[in-house]
Amino acid sequence: MVDTSDINKRNSASSACPVAERNGAFSAVKSVKSQKIIAVLGGRDCDSETYQKAYKVGKEIASRGGILICGGRTGIMEAACKGAVEEGGLTIGILPDGDVSRANAYVKIPIPTGIGIARNSIIVRACSAAIAISGKYGTLSEIAYCFQIGTPVCSLDSWKIEGIKQVSSPEEAVEFAFDPAKYNRKV
Repeated sequence: MVDTSDINKRNSASSACPVAERNGAFSAVKSVKSQKIIAVLGGRDCDSETYQKAYKVGKEIASRGGILICGGRTGIMEAACKGAVEEGGLTIGILPDGDVSRANAYVKIPIPTGIGIARNSIIVRACSAAIAISGKYGTLSEIAYCFQIGTPVCSLDSWKIEGIKQVSSPEEAVEFAFDPAKYNRKV
């Protein structure tokens, strides 16, 4: 008869990987689960003023302990990721193609999808709120996904359509993203 009690102990969830447990990996996963994931929606091209706004949004998301998710490429996405990383934040890029090397330099977790613009739905599905900055039709499609699934979304110099909260500064955009219910209260 083989004694399996020692094997069962090693395979339990709390001790499945003693090295990871010792290095704090399990507590890191628990802390990430409690962080808000905020999407930054915007185009791959932008002027320097818009780049600075997106940079400030990213910086502010990270300073509040949020995780930034975006399309992971250039323009608005790069600016927001840069701001977040410089503030010590975590960034996730949901890439349209299968090439990780096409992610901007500030994406800490690149996720290659190979599904093109359909990746927009993944970005919106993964976040608790979204901030649209400038952008064109890709940004508009992300806003539409927000409406369809009920993700709170605000616009910082982006599309002006019914149902989207217009904000006037990066700070107001991030405040909305972290507490969208505050903006729906009657005064």
